[in-house]
Amino acid sequence: MSFRLDWEFFLRDIGDGQTSYLDWMISAWSWTLAVAGCAWVVALVLGSVVGTLRTLPPQGISRLFIRLGDAWVELFRNIPLLVQIFLWYHVIPSLFKPLQEVPSFLLVVFGLGLFTSARVAEQVRAGIQSLPRGQRYAGLALGLSTAQTYRFVLLPMAFRIVIPPLTSEAMNIIKNSSVAFAVSISELTLFAMQAQEETSRGIEVYLAVTSLYIATALVVNRVMAFIERRTRIPGTVGSEK
Repeated sequence: MSFRLDWEFFLRDIGDGQTSYLDWMISAWSWTLAVAGCAWVVALVLGSVVGTLRTLPPQGISRLFIRLGDAWVELFRNIPLLVQIFLWYHVIPSLFKPLQEVPSFLLVVFGLGLFTSARVAEQVRAGIQSLPRGQRYAGLALGLSTAQTYRFVLLPMAFRIVIPPLTSEAMNIIKNSSVAFAVSISELTLFAMQAQEETSRGIEVYLAVTSLYIATALVVNRVMAFIERRTRIPGTVGSEK
């Protein structure tokens, strides 16, 4: 028996007289990018805040912030992502009625963003704690407040250090966006499942979808590598390149 790949089926009409399977796949790709991009913004903002709070000096009210940050990381890091998506989609709107009017797209963005924020928070915390203590003390000695020391001294250095692990998280969020299929968002994974059922061309469909995931992740990797080169701390390994 011989098998021949049939890529021309992507040009066939899906049944509405206007849209081809290729059009559908490109639309699904755009939904994947939208989910991943918006979730990454949520993760980066919240993760940076939580990670920073966990490095505050353990004095006074800072102890409360540290404990809240630790609880945030442990909560969102230890619950499977798919379970969190189902909680956001099925459980939380039942408890808070106004959320029933929120589109499923935003619920998935929040779920994926919060899950990833716990991982980003760990990276940011590690980046700040890797800096010499003298930098914090130097900022305070210059008359800067704790907030100003973080803003002008610690965070700019820490973010440059953690760009490589953040690159991994940015690529992971592309892959993890596939959980959106579970709440019927027409992203790449849902497209692949439905197109395979309708056409029985599973090999072509999954090869195409896999290629799009790989291409997207590689673009993210190159963009983050460019940012890393542009922001590399002078004097560190590789800064001369």
